[in-house]
Amino acid sequence: MNLKTVTKRSGHTVPYNREKIYNAILGANKDAGKKMTEKDVDEVTSQVEWDIQDRENVSVEEIQDIVEQELMKYDFYDIAKKYITYRQKHAERRIAQKHLMSSYKDIFFADAVDVDSKRDNANINTDASMGIMLKLGAEGAKHFVDNYVLTDEFREADKENWIHIHDKDFSLITFNCCQIDLLKLFRGGFSTGHGFLREPNSIRSYASLAAIAIQSNQNDMFGGQAINAFDYAMADGVRKSFRKAVISEAHKALMYQFDDHDFGTEKEFKAVFKPVMKFDACSYTEKPEDPRAAESVQAIEQALASVMADTYQLPVDEAGRLARNVYRMACADVVEETHQAMEAMIHNFNTLHSRAGAQVPFSSLNYGMDTSPEGRLATREVLNAIWSGLGNGETPIFPISVFQLKAGVNYNPEDPNYDLFQQACKVSAKRLFPNFVNIDAPYNLQYYKPGDYNSTVATMGCRTRVMSNVNGPEESGSRGNFAFTTINLPKLALEAKGDMDKFWQLYDKYIEISHDYIQARLAVIAEKHVYNYPFLMGQGVWMDSEKLRPDDSIKDVLKHASYSVGFCGLAECLKALIGKHHGESAEAQELGLKIVGHLRERMDKYTEEEHMNWSCFATPAESTAGQ
Repeated sequence: MNLKTVTKRSGHTVPYNREKIYNAILGANKDAGKKMTEKDVDEVTSQVEWDIQDRENVSVEEIQDIVEQELMKYDFYDIAKKYITYRQKHAERRIAQKHLMSSYKDIFFADAVDVDSKRDNANINTDASMGIMLKLGAEGAKHFVDNYVLTDEFREADKENWIHIHDKDFSLITFNCCQIDLLKLFRGGFSTGHGFLREPNSIRSYASLAAIAIQSNQNDMFGGQAINAFDYAMADGVRKSFRKAVISEAHKALMYQFDDHDFGTEKEFKAVFKPVMKFDACSYTEKPEDPRAAESVQAIEQALASVMADTYQLPVDEAGRLARNVYRMACADVVEETHQAMEAMIHNFNTLHSRAGAQVPFSSLNYGMDTSPEGRLATREVLNAIWSGLGNGETPIFPISVFQLKAGVNYNPEDPNYDLFQQACKVSAKRLFPNFVNIDAPYNLQYYKPGDYNSTVATMGCRTRVMSNVNGPEESGSRGNFAFTTINLPKLALEAKGDMDKFWQLYDKYIEISHDYIQARLAVIAEKHVYNYPFLMGQGVWMDSEKLRPDDSIKDVLKHASYSVGFCGLAECLKALIGKHHGESAEAQELGLKIVGHLRERMDKYTEEEHMNWSCFATPAESTAGQ
């Protein structure tokens, strides 16, 4: 046999290897149900060799053509079809590989301003080193999923833009987003995965760790992260800071009043003052006429009188006046500290980095419902910080603020937090945020329980709302969305060409494909373990994850997530179907409602059949526009 070398498609020459022909035929035979014996495979391989034996060099394409001919000649038609499919898949993978290398070339050498793919996430600077590295990983992961993971049905639906698979690069790694319950997380302290942090004891620490919590969770998930009851959580920090301020101001007051007396350091003074100070009867108030202000002054007076008489042997006739000054200064101190804490937090959210340093955390804060003086202070000062902007006065990108609007709390002029609603409107007019969520909307109000912050609907910025739960508590905290897929409505309409029966047929087809894809994605992630998500699962951030051991599967707790199919381009879809969109005719509006309602009905049916939290939504279109 003269054949020595084979020329590959790349142009490289390699030694001839009979085993490669044999194994390719064997693989096609396996796919076809093993209709050839090993002897048959060997015989066809030998015949291929016979056909090329007089050549010194032959190309891969020529060998594959001859293999197909010989399989057909031996009447192995099914196997020939599988072999042709095998060739086609390998050809597609080569094209995809070439496309990937082209993408890598753009990522390495082109500026983001010149390449669309480097601008598909405004939160990532793909001209910076870590942004380039993150983009390289994302493109490589997408290539692997497209060519080695997705079924033909899913791949074609996505490739042909019937659907859009979101965050494909993370589909084998993690899931979407979570509402973080800070009150639960901060209790007893927590670990970021790199070190343990004690329970915070001041509003500065609370605000700082709020940013750290979102940053840590963003490294375990691919979507945006939110805090569902920011004001309630920060209120605890205000209370702790106020108590510290009372001790500090009491120490200062005694030193100024009795400058010839030694009261020791503040730490030493705290050791004698704190045991006699009834902090349960002393709290921050916004107005002097608040009855709690008088109660607080009285509690401070009693504590001062106790230490003045018993510890320092001083006259107590000035205790009342000193107590009033201590209380006034402590309230002023905590206002200033809270302002500084919120301002620092806003700056932290826009300077902290996550995901290998490539982006700042996509963060959202929900607030507006806490009517306590401490909660109101936190809300007021975070709004003040957003109003002021960053260092040069620029509007902060993050966090996305969401003001929770509720009659009886902040909606009407007589409501206790109405002034905060007015402030939120003013800030939103200047800074675009906060957004607003209407708790009184029927689909939100049904979950609301006065006094239970987790019963108040919270959102992931302008995006996901997670509340209903067929597998556990219907709460906003400690839950989020698993993943979603978007249906391209304009393409369905254009393909239908005005034929409504065909439109509904296509719509149902791609709803089913979208649903099946999410299920396939879930099957992969459900086999992950707690140790794969050291913060999200390891620290009990996700609902029921505190019940799991590090090596446990997370399958059981994913039941609390929502699973979504979205739609995009409803107006364009209606224009293509009947010539007008829902803002132009009652007929179009009725059809639009029917299209959206149909998707909702299908999701409700999946929820009932599978006991999973299926939902639908209008997809944010930045990743689908133009497709």
